[in-house]
Amino acid sequence: QVQLVESGGGLVQAGGSLRLSCDASGSTLRTYVMGWFRQPPGKEREFVAAIARSGVFTRYADSVKGRFTISRDNAKNTVYLQMNSVIREDSATYYCAADPRTSLATTSATIHEYDYWGQGTQVTVSS
Repeated sequence: QVQLVESGGGLVQAGGSLRLSCDASGSTLRTYVMGWFRQPPGKEREFVAAIARSGVFTRYADSVKGRFTISRDNAKNTVYLQMNSVIREDSATYYCAADPRTSLATTSATIHEYDYWGQGTQVTVSS
């Protein structure tokens, strides 16, 4: 079983950048598809980005495509979310999640397919 801890959240001005990290322990990250999700205040949790076990394939929500980049360093057991050109609508609690898969190429945008979740890190974008 993997434990996930997010970090890197905080207050950022619109147009700025932020990098979130998700550190894993208890299991090697290379056996999991990894995803980032977010939950704005008063709204449902939504998909942001996912990366396959191989690190080659990625998937993004339309709302962040071209601005956010997901990456992983399996040697460090860490997944990142680089957030550029942030806007107020990016304000949310961001969660990383792990989905155990055998395929090296699969990504997933479906919440219920992820078995393990971190506690979240808050991102607030000011105008």
